[in-house]
Amino acid sequence: MKIVVTGAAGLLGQNLIPRLKARGNPAIVALDKHERNSAILRRLHPDIEIRVCDLAVDDGWQAAIADADVVVLAHAQIGGTDKDRFVANNVTATQRVIDAIMPRRPYVIHVSSSVVNSAADDWYTQTKGEQEELVRTSGLPAVVLRPTLMFGWFDRKHIGWLARFMNRHAVFPIPGHGRYVRQPLYIGDFCDIIMSCIERRPTGMNYNISGMERIDYIDLMRAVREASGAHARIIRIPYRVFWLLLQLYALFDADPPFTAKQLEALVTPDIFDVIDWPGIFTVRHTPLKQALTDTFRHPVFSDIVLEF
Repeated sequence: MKIVVTGAAGLLGQNLIPRLKARGNPAIVALDKHERNSAILRRLHPDIEIRVCDLAVDDGWQAAIADADVVVLAHAQIGGTDKDRFVANNVTATQRVIDAIMPRRPYVIHVSSSVVNSAADDWYTQTKGEQEELVRTSGLPAVVLRPTLMFGWFDRKHIGWLARFMNRHAVFPIPGHGRYVRQPLYIGDFCDIIMSCIERRPTGMNYNISGMERIDYIDLMRAVREASGAHARIIRIPYRVFWLLLQLYALFDADPPFTAKQLEALVTPDIFDVIDWPGIFTVRHTPLKQALTDTFRHPVFSDIVLEF
């Protein structure tokens, strides 16, 4: 079985590929446009085909996926201050992949996002909704998975970045009161769901995959601090001050790790329904505390940091 993973050098791809190999799937083609993160993937997995390419551009990568049996659409623009990058990476790239695989009609697992059901309204939310619509109306045999915020090995942007911030600084700021409900999803569990889909091939279905445990953001940061061994003091600062600081930071960094729009999404009061995904996909739910420990205490992967 030939499995193609787009966005393979990012958080999901880096976690999924070793698990696919452990299940006996060596025929993997990994596509990603980030050269240095792709180099990390190549160093860890020299036995798979890895192509550095921009899926939003027709530059010959289509031939590598034309005979795929399964395609995992995991590419996405998550953060940033340039709307055009969201459109190119979430919308244009997805349409080009669909065009490339249409003749073969492989099984598609589309990694959407819980934000399509969110009250937030930003470029990420808008383009992820458009991306999902492209897949659902393509006519390809596909399943749509909408995970909440994920964490795990190789986390460069979210919880992983916050943990590294805690390890580098004496103080860790929390916007406002910090009582914003989060439902973090362990990426190891999500990878198990993807592998269940590969084996069972549910088609024409949309599944909202939320973390099973609800936790306030400030308590999540305390749990991250404990699991990662950091010693930063957690302090609250006014929301407006936090927002202004992010705006100021964005003036000096074209691709900041956390933006004012993401802060606005953080404080949006979203509560996502929790379906019985362990039962539906016959997988195990990893308790949050254990998942954080697995994330920050792995003997090899915990020390590998991807670039933005």
